[in-house]
Amino acid sequence: MSKEFPAVPLGEILTSISRPEIVEPDKIYQILGAHWYAEGLYIKETKPGSEIQADKVYRIEQGDFVYNRLFAWKGSFAVATAKDDNCYVSNEFPAFTIDHRKVNAQYLRRYFCRASVWEEALGLSSGGTPTSRNRLKEDKLLSMRIPLPTPEEQQRIVARIEELVTKIEKARGLHNQVDSPESIYASTVASIIESHRNAWQKCKVSNVILSIDSGWSPQCLDQPVTGDLWGVLKTTAVQWGEFRSSENKAIPEFLDPKPELCVRSGDVLVTRAGPRKRVGVVASVRDDAPHLMISDKLIRIRPDRSKITPRFLEISLSSPLSQEYLIQRKTGLADAQVNISQNIIKATPITYPSLIAEQQSIITYLDEFQSRIGALKRVQAEISAELDAMLPSILDKAFKGEL
Repeated sequence: MSKEFPAVPLGEILTSISRPEIVEPDKIYQILGAHWYAEGLYIKETKPGSEIQADKVYRIEQGDFVYNRLFAWKGSFAVATAKDDNCYVSNEFPAFTIDHRKVNAQYLRRYFCRASVWEEALGLSSGGTPTSRNRLKEDKLLSMRIPLPTPEEQQRIVARIEELVTKIEKARGLHNQVDSPESIYASTVASIIESHRNAWQKCKVSNVILSIDSGWSPQCLDQPVTGDLWGVLKTTAVQWGEFRSSENKAIPEFLDPKPELCVRSGDVLVTRAGPRKRVGVVASVRDDAPHLMISDKLIRIRPDRSKITPRFLEISLSSPLSQEYLIQRKTGLADAQVNISQNIIKATPITYPSLIAEQQSIITYLDEFQSRIGALKRVQAEISAELDAMLPSILDKAFKGEL
């Protein structure tokens, strides 16, 4: 049954509080930021006062209501927890004490988790655009009204919300435990390769290719190719078993393109440089891309089709046999930037059936399997979307007195 709660200005339950401290050069300060979407405060940085440009910082205590003036429209509201106690904020983070006789702190926190409240904050903000210097000033915040039932009813609502949130998170946890479609496909490929490993041909990549090369990385425009422009493929164009031609950057018109670096149907691309998880990723090109060139972070392989089809080379290079070899040979000072060379790719071991017809039969099976995996992926996305929509619906009902 819906209940009509009285709407009370925040000014009746929040009182501005300021605890300024002169910055001391030798003192270490933990500076807080506020996550978007009302996801709480966090320690943004820890540094000595000598590195703080402002003359003052403002101390926060557990239980304070805090927000970021600049990003109120993004939901940067929070109630300080024990981990935030005695940390500091800049002067862009007003703080307030909460009148606990009138409002439950968790009721207040959950109220500010709602998109409709952030939209209201945006409408009350001034001083710029939503993506720059748009501030919600304190007087505007305190003019906002909150539905305020009795403390007992607030406690009941908070308990009910948390009960339902726990159930949503449990459902999300169970959902996340299900193997991803990508891992199911990868496991199937690995199983096929491993089960035939002793019966199939074994060799190095160099034995089954006509050419191998890498590309060119000029200064590109920050936009994809349109019209007759030429472009350079980004490494994100190469996903496991999927070539995404839309992942590219156009080159300026004053640069002469290099047509010999364009990709065509049957090319097999391997990522050569980047984050560790993204190096050694393999995809074959299904259709010609006459205006798209490989970058120097991609390796292009042209297989000898009398020995191995492009798709089967993609599959074989994605198998544990090849990937374990590549993993051990990735070089770099940090996981954020590693490399493999053309010589390493050429020396990579692969296994494959000598009959092209058998290769094609396996490819057909995997294509059909991948189609079913795609359907599973869509179902998983729908379930995730439904779970994501549950909490906003629950909060909307709670503050309308329908929970």
